Amino acid sequence: MAMQAALTEPSAKAGVEVYAPERSLLVASILSMSGGFLDAFTWLSLGVFASSQTGNVVFLGVYALSGQWQRALHHLLPLAAFVLGAVVAVRTRAVRGCLVGGIVCLTAALLLLHRAPDQIVILGISFGVALQSASFRQVGRWKYLSVTVTGNMLRAIDQFVDASDPDAASGAGTMLTLCLTFLLGAAAGGCVTKWLGTWSLALPIASSMCVLWLCRRRNHPR
Repeated sequence: MAMQAALTEPSAKAGVEVYAPERSLLVASILSMSGGFLDAFTWLSLGVFASSQTGNVVFLGVYALSGQWQRALHHLLPLAAFVLGAVVAVRTRAVRGCLVGGIVCLTAALLLLHRAPDQIVILGISFGVALQSASFRQVGRWKYLSVTVTGNMLRAIDQFVDASDPDAASGAGTMLTLCLTFLLGAAAGGCVTKWLGTWSLALPIASSMCVLWLCRRRNHPR
């Protein structure tokens, strides 16, 4: 009897799933759309990329080698702020706290844009974006990034060619969905920024608040 109980207990535990809203496709899609939106907004408004740091690295190298140090510094600021925000998020592992921190940073940027030096606004936006993106990096059982499409595209290709994984098609579809939402966010950011200007930041702030509401419940077995 004791042996039978010992054999059945692991299988019972294995059947328990943990509800993790922060790993849902809905949350990942909202954050990816917000990432694309913020890149379009900051590029049109401030001449830098808040989310995808690849562009900043490219411009940093180009301007530094050509001796345009002021322009190079302009692209170094968001890169440094993003790294700092990512370190804070990884060290604290406080998902909801980092999400709230991101909302605070974006709200401060909304209030300070065109009222304070652009460098301060850039630092705030990139730091806030890093807090969120470094805290939300898994959708289902797959890793993803909400601030770029290159890594997600490569993961989608990996899933397409992985014949050994029975969930490969689902994983590929998930990654492609995030690439598409990032694209839609960038397109919306370009249009809305030209229309609303500074107040365009209200949309990614609302998106982050929506994610915070979706993640309000603690993880629990189901």
